[in-house]
Amino acid sequence: MRTHSVTGGGGLKLHVTDHGPQEAPALLFIHGWAQHSICWEAQAPLAERFRVVALDLRGHGSSDAPQDPAAYSDTRLWGEDIHAVITELGLEKTILIGWSYGARVIASYLATYGQEALAGIVAVGGVLAIGDAREPWMMGEGSPALNKDLYTTDQARRLRATAKFVHDCTHQPLPRQTYGTLVGANMLVSPLVRRALFAGTLDCRPIWNTFTKPACVIHGANDTIVVPGVGKAAAEALPNSTLSLWDETGHAPFAEHPERFNTELALFAAQACQEAA
Repeated sequence: MRTHSVTGGGGLKLHVTDHGPQEAPALLFIHGWAQHSICWEAQAPLAERFRVVALDLRGHGSSDAPQDPAAYSDTRLWGEDIHAVITELGLEKTILIGWSYGARVIASYLATYGQEALAGIVAVGGVLAIGDAREPWMMGEGSPALNKDLYTTDQARRLRATAKFVHDCTHQPLPRQTYGTLVGANMLVSPLVRRALFAGTLDCRPIWNTFTKPACVIHGANDTIVVPGVGKAAAEALPNSTLSLWDETGHAPFAEHPERFNTELALFAAQACQEAA
């Protein structure tokens, strides 16, 4: 595995991992709220065919974590982060894969730089809107917006709330080590960053409307964090999209059913790259 320090929006440093053939089409994985690039561990086998790239978002993991909340509400900054990874690493025929909050990051990139550098996008349990644009029906009972203990500075309360949140992300319990890793990754993110991530306002739907390249929406039918109706609405907003709604699956399809996810993603990526050729 190759590691990189990429200079993102505002000059902050982003930690990026990269493995697989450097000349191959790129899969750029963007994790969700209060998570970490390690959440994509089960997607490592895709590096046999693709260049598999994952970053720690600003404020997460080993990337810089500005203490100014404004660093997390500016759509352009998020877009610049993704643009920096694509350009500094020289990624080709890039597919952006965004989990949950990662869909907001993809939308920010598109709003700032357009679709020219991409072959396609994949939204996995992706949010549809944040801030004032978010409508009540979009939030499941497990939404982090509904649990104030996820933002408290009381570490014990935050840890218990985080453990419950990660548990609620899946329909069936994850393997013990995977679950523990995701809880640990989540706890690395400070209360300030957790709160600031939802401080801005963005509606992805008008941005999705302008994206004409291939798109895939993967959503768990049992998602209690971002309700399945959000996935359906995203697929309706994307002109050239397919909706893959998985039964017996929660908010993290790639972790719950990694082999199925990898197969479906590889097929979509191959078709999208063929269209981009």
